[in-house]
Amino acid sequence: MESVEYISSDDENELDYYSSDRDDSNDDALINDDDDDRSNWLPNKGSSSKVITKESLLAAQREDLRRVMELLSLREHHARTLLIHYRWDVETIFAVLVEKGKDRLFTEAGIPNPESHDPVSLVSTSTMMCDICMEDMPSCDMTKMDCGHCFCNTCWTEHFIVKINEGQSRRIRCMAHKCFAICDESVIRNLVSKRHPDLAEKFDRFLLESYIEDNKMVKWCPSTPHCGNAIRVEEDAFCEVECSCGNQFCFSCLCEAHSPCSCAMWQLWTKKCRDESETVNWITVHTKPCPKCHKPVEKNGGCNLVSCICGQAFCWLCGGATGRDHTWSSIAGHSCGRYKEDREKQSERAKRDLYRYMHYHNRYKAHTDSFKQESKLKETIQGKVAILEGKESQLRDFSWVTNGLYRLFRSRRALSYSYPFAFYMFGDELFNDEMTKEDLEIKQHLFEDQQQQLETNVEKLSKFIEEPFDSFTEDKIMEIRMQVINLSVITDNLCKKMYECIETDLLGSLQFGIHNIAPYHSKGIEKATELPVSWTAKQCAGDKRKRLEEPTTGGSSESDRPSGSGSSEETDFPAQKMARTDGFGGGMFDLNLPAEVIDRN
Repeated sequence: MESVEYISSDDENELDYYSSDRDDSNDDALINDDDDDRSNWLPNKGSSSKVITKESLLAAQREDLRRVMELLSLREHHARTLLIHYRWDVETIFAVLVEKGKDRLFTEAGIPNPESHDPVSLVSTSTMMCDICMEDMPSCDMTKMDCGHCFCNTCWTEHFIVKINEGQSRRIRCMAHKCFAICDESVIRNLVSKRHPDLAEKFDRFLLESYIEDNKMVKWCPSTPHCGNAIRVEEDAFCEVECSCGNQFCFSCLCEAHSPCSCAMWQLWTKKCRDESETVNWITVHTKPCPKCHKPVEKNGGCNLVSCICGQAFCWLCGGATGRDHTWSSIAGHSCGRYKEDREKQSERAKRDLYRYMHYHNRYKAHTDSFKQESKLKETIQGKVAILEGKESQLRDFSWVTNGLYRLFRSRRALSYSYPFAFYMFGDELFNDEMTKEDLEIKQHLFEDQQQQLETNVEKLSKFIEEPFDSFTEDKIMEIRMQVINLSVITDNLCKKMYECIETDLLGSLQFGIHNIAPYHSKGIEKATELPVSWTAKQCAGDKRKRLEEPTTGGSSESDRPSGSGSSEETDFPAQKMARTDGFGGGMFDLNLPAEVIDRN
């Protein structure tokens, strides 16, 4: 039987098996050659998550714009209005179109139906009265929107400026009473740029970033400092991804990757570890409040008469104020021998909750600390491998060490976050009414058995990887090699079983499915690939400046020209990721940062 080995990979997140030409008899007893297990280590067919940079943001936006424009025969600014209203969910737009029809689809999004309105044209008369300022204005100073309402350019400009400053750039409505039509973005841009070029630039940026801000499947990478990238997922929003900057995070809550802990559990856990809630528990268990100043007092002696720093003496047993006259057996004028059940129950409950929290927190922290220490093993192992490669030996493939180390990282991480999950899953805070006490105990024993098995094998894998194998004989190295490969497969299977238990037996049986976890992947957290760039930042900026230099003589500009996000011309040259020079004020702004960060700077 051919042995099964790990092979090396340039990507740290890819682990593969291959059949060796060696015939090692020891392999038969250790390696499970099931085809299903091997399939877990095959290379990725392609990442379902994409990295959107400043340069590829326009291409990503245009991909959805093109689909809507072709389906509904719309102009670009109408397609963008429709997409913003439905949060850039093209499938939802198609569903509403089928269910409610085109007229209802347009009306709800604030788009005048192109078939029911005449094309926008200039006013034929020489002068017209603006219904806002009640002034007679030349027709060249009047602008008519797609909805048919016509007002003077001054009133339109003031209206646009106010709305942009109020943060309503993405959906600026017509000024007419009870008109819910969304104004043409090209008209907004041209009018505002004449008075406030920087505000027009801000308007363009908001339109461009609406693809991220309003899209539930696209979110900014939460790296610190901000890398400027956004991540788009294609299928499930409950997933963990890795940005091209190396930051790994939960796409749902934008916290660090924390599966198998749900987002709600992880937020409660981090708050519990961060604030003083457990300090309060410790104070409740080990101190008692002074009856005069109400400050916590800790007993440091054997006598039950305690004195606070404020001078008040009180009984440690009941907390009541007393005088200072006492003996070892009693306090003068005081008796508290009667049992008070409520107070004792409260103290015992606080003590029990504290000890329970310490149990889970200590194990969570122990595995987190182990993960940090094991992360430093990579350089050490590389040094050991370099020593062995320098020796005259038949052993040439040491990828099993690296692959075993990566498996150790992933298993240790899953094991670490399983303790916060267990703390809330089997506690009284979240699911007290979801299961009976008997069912809860059965499921807790099942989960803890799997958790213990995983913990045992992770520690074994860690032990073998830390062995000084560079000083061992070849036979000893082959023995360690087989143990590492075997334990890597075992820990991977145990992680799968633990996740299946959580998803099916524990969370799957709950009445309200608000606790979702990211699925387990043998290869680790998926690394997002960069979205191809079709337009350069230079072309986008040049096209934008060209449009802004065109005069506004009333009416809308050309409807088919791309607006609000740059040129639609394609190029074979990729754009460089850099801050773009403002074509109007000479300042610098970088779309790598969210709008609020740019405005603050």
